[in-house]
Amino acid sequence: MTGKGEGDRTLRGGEGSGNGEEARGAEPADPGSQDSSPQLDAFAVDLRDVLDRNVASLYSHLVTRPTGRAVRLAIESQLKELGLPALSLVDLSSVAILDYSCADEVVAKLLLARRSPSAPHREVFFVFHGLREHHREPILEVLDRHRLAAVTRGHEAGRDFELLGTVAEEEARAWTRLQALRRVPALKIQDAFPDPSERRTLDGLVQRGLIFRHPSRGDLHALSSLL
Repeated sequence: MTGKGEGDRTLRGGEGSGNGEEARGAEPADPGSQDSSPQLDAFAVDLRDVLDRNVASLYSHLVTRPTGRAVRLAIESQLKELGLPALSLVDLSSVAILDYSCADEVVAKLLLARRSPSAPHREVFFVFHGLREHHREPILEVLDRHRLAAVTRGHEAGRDFELLGTVAEEEARAWTRLQALRRVPALKIQDAFPDPSERRTLDGLVQRGLIFRHPSRGDLHALSSLL
């Protein structure tokens, strides 16, 4: 794959997963606290359903760029109705075929739009769920081409959440640690991530939409903890 800077790599699943790191400096969420979990609008997107409603197709195939564009525009139309910030779970589990052009339209362009300050879904965070093996290659290709990364989860029961795409090694480490901790209260962030460079990396992950910072409290959340 091309287009990665020095120290960046493409995560192909399993490397940046939320497996078993010791939770250092973490504080469990207080079930009685109104503010321990952020109030996000949640929006689940079944791509097969969007495809059926917006494209004249008898098959669960996301192929050709016009098809991918129609699906993305339908998703973006629904995202405009959400309060912000919001979390969107995009379900690919029933998509039989996903080609590169549709991966570019549906995955990459949804993520790219977050970079624009004027984007209507600038504060929408995405988790791509239900990935099958044949989805991975086109998704990885378009993420790498645009220097993007995404939080994903495979369709198999019990699969961990993973980072796919182009990330620096320090980003992968910080994401994996927060994934293990799930949530770190603002007052505990320095304990959990004592190195200032780690905390700068976390800021970058927030900007990339790969983790969530509570807008008022400043707590850090793995996206998987919000589902």
